[in-house]
Amino acid sequence: MAVTQAPPARSLAPRPVPSFGRRTRGLLFSEWTKFRSVRSSFWALALTAVTALGGSGVIAVSSALANKGSGLPLDPMASIFFAWLEYPVLAVGVLGVLAFGSECNTGQIRTTFSAVPQRATVLAAKASVLGAVVLVLGEALAFGSFFLSQAVLAAHHSELSLARPGEVRAVLAGGFSLFVVAMVGLGLGAIIRHTAGAVAALPAVLYLPLLVLSLPSPWADRIGSYTILMSAYQLVSLHRQPGLLAPALSLVVLVAWPAVLLVTGAIATKRRDA
Repeated sequence: MAVTQAPPARSLAPRPVPSFGRRTRGLLFSEWTKFRSVRSSFWALALTAVTALGGSGVIAVSSALANKGSGLPLDPMASIFFAWLEYPVLAVGVLGVLAFGSECNTGQIRTTFSAVPQRATVLAAKASVLGAVVLVLGEALAFGSFFLSQAVLAAHHSELSLARPGEVRAVLAGGFSLFVVAMVGLGLGAIIRHTAGAVAALPAVLYLPLLVLSLPSPWADRIGSYTILMSAYQLVSLHRQPGLLAPALSLVVLVAWPAVLLVTGAIATKRRDA
């Protein structure tokens, strides 16, 4: 009589939990893979680069012609920043919205939250990947725009150099401003969780507060000092506007905007269904 041998019992020992560092690296790599595999990310970055450099060149030419023979002091990064207020700023802001909103639209966010139940951690990973990319791009564009403007102004015999006091700080602040707007877009995407709604809210957050500049003095400067774009302008300007906050306080205001929106987004993400 044949004896049937029972299969060996499976071990009931729990599987080892991956270390925190390994889980973090895996999550960051996953978010990086999502970011670089979406075609809209490339187009948003390309639009940012083309419009930032192109606009800076146009502003440099117009500034050189306007200041030719006038003897007025030239504030190059402040002038360049005006070229960034439209397409480059909006492009990185929309990129931030898409980093979260696109997953919500496709339903992929459910899979992400199933794999990583700590939803605030997912948002932090998205902010880390997006922030690193935009910060590097922003600083590269800031220095590229500066040197492009320098070449244009040199042809018109206008002096421009990083050796001027405060110039390096202004250039770094210009690149940092793009990073801030990208984080604002990500925060709006996490709060609203609908791409079209968050994209529509982005210009309202960036530009609508500037309506306070039409108020009578001194309220225009006092309230305007706490807007995103006026705080950024105070950082990139070599000649401080008297009615605005000091550069150090402007930096605090600039950082506070994305911080508040990201914290609000993290709370909203934890309380809502996927």
